[in-house]
Amino acid sequence: MTLLPTLRKNLPRTWLALLVLALVAALSLHPIAAHAAMAGGGALPWDTPLTTLRNDITGPVAFTISLLAMVACGAALVFGGEINEFVRRIIMLVLVCAFIVGVTNLASALGIAGAVV
Repeated sequence: MTLLPTLRKNLPRTWLALLVLALVAALSLHPIAAHAAMAGGGALPWDTPLTTLRNDITGPVAFTISLLAMVACGAALVFGGEINEFVRRIIMLVLVCAFIVGVTNLASALGIAGAVV
């Protein structure tokens, strides 16, 4: 007989959970919500500038500039002697940017692509 009071106490909580589950299922399967989820978005305002930037970074001129920057930064770090810390950090920043552009071009040449939507 001790099970009956516990069942009565937990019964509203169980019904509430089932009601919430049914409500979520009904809303997720509603035709208007499903239609809105399937609709493709239009062109966003930043799509064109980002596409232009991607094309500029992955072009042959950018790859050549990145190779020259790698050589110049490497030579500056090796043969720079005693350059101050600020200039050394700027050289490292340029070197990292050159590596990023170079790896982007190398990956696209090898056929490795990012997410295509």
